[in-house]
Amino acid sequence: MKARIVRIAVWLAVLCVALVWAASAAGAEPGSPRVLVLQARGVINPVVSAYIQRGVAEAKVGGYDAVVVELDTPGGLETSMREIVQSILASDVPVVVYVYPPGGRAASAGLFIAMAAHVAAMAPNTNIGSAHPVGIGGSPTGEQAAPDPVMNAKVENDAVAYIRSLAARRNRNADWAEKGVRQSLNVPEQEAVDLRVVDLVANDLPSLLNQIDGREVQLQSGTVRLRTAGAATVAYPMNALESLIHSLADPNIAYILLTIGVYGLIYELASPGAIFPGIAGVVALVLAFFILGMLPINYAALALILFGFALLIAEVVVAPGVGILGFGGLASLVVGSLLLLGTGVPGLSVSPFAIGAVTATSALFFLVVVRGVRNAYRRRPSTGRPALVGQIGTARTDLAPEGMVFVDGELWRARVEGAPVQAGARVRAERVDGLTLIVKAV
Repeated sequence: MKARIVRIAVWLAVLCVALVWAASAAGAEPGSPRVLVLQARGVINPVVSAYIQRGVAEAKVGGYDAVVVELDTPGGLETSMREIVQSILASDVPVVVYVYPPGGRAASAGLFIAMAAHVAAMAPNTNIGSAHPVGIGGSPTGEQAAPDPVMNAKVENDAVAYIRSLAARRNRNADWAEKGVRQSLNVPEQEAVDLRVVDLVANDLPSLLNQIDGREVQLQSGTVRLRTAGAATVAYPMNALESLIHSLADPNIAYILLTIGVYGLIYELASPGAIFPGIAGVVALVLAFFILGMLPINYAALALILFGFALLIAEVVVAPGVGILGFGGLASLVVGSLLLLGTGVPGLSVSPFAIGAVTATSALFFLVVVRGVRNAYRRRPSTGRPALVGQIGTARTDLAPEGMVFVDGELWRARVEGAPVQAGARVRAERVDGLTLIVKAV
């Protein structure tokens, strides 16, 4: 009976697998086009770069007919942007950049990526442009803002030459692309099509695939005609680790983790043996520097932040009270925080609210918590041998110079400093020498 039940269960399982396979086969006929769909949302950073490069490579290995990158970005790092552009230019599979969803944008580094695409499309209510170098961060250069016109011109001209070459390669409007860099021009979707900045407007992904079907694009290997009408779309999301790191790659998170890490280490040093604050501090600092390593930080500003923390510690430990060290520490902390990521691009700057919260918390932490720990260390001991120092007692025997005294409810062997003391005289404990109390006559 049991064997029969097992056989029936096995046949049912085989039947289910066959039905699933048949359904899959019906939905994707042999030779039907397939498109790999990636989503690049937020700041263009090393995580996004690695993700897109991996997706383009997967499209080639998997035999896909095209790659669609749904793009919505305020900008990002020059190095990451150039890596993405290079992977698109070298791709053996057509890459379609689709500014999506409605309300999205391809700003700054996003304009360069769209210009490099074999096909560039936009959803309704999207915009593209604003690629002028802005120092560090979301500009196409990612360099520090230059203090002189010559260096500014150098950075700007480099970006202009790059975007003009990309536009010319894809037969797009190189003159407007240059204005998008020099003048930070930004246009909505339909105007972008009219100006030949992008190729078309599509309401959604199926509409996009139907519109680009039959277009000829130029790959490294030659001209290819797109087969995308009715194509099966395969989502290719970031893996769990990439999603986590991309979510953490936020200047505000890095800034707060840096603060928590410093707090933890300082508290561990002020109160040895607590263990947890020290461990938490090290973990927070490692995460903070890992995130900052993906961002174009100003190291002089980071030094100012750390110097500010050092001044606040000195204010509490060396010169108690709100004074010049405390004010200097807070000022250094604020200035360093403002300059840490001095960019006007959303997503690549520290929020003023985060700076204010950290500054206020730092003042409270150092002026209350750390000072309390310090005062606890300075408080006179109330138990043990050190507590006997300064206590008044009575000589139970003559001290000439040694004898016995009664101090703090206990009988102690004592040695007098100075003239001998008679039994019954009052003495004061000066210090403890091993098991002997050193006293003086009162």
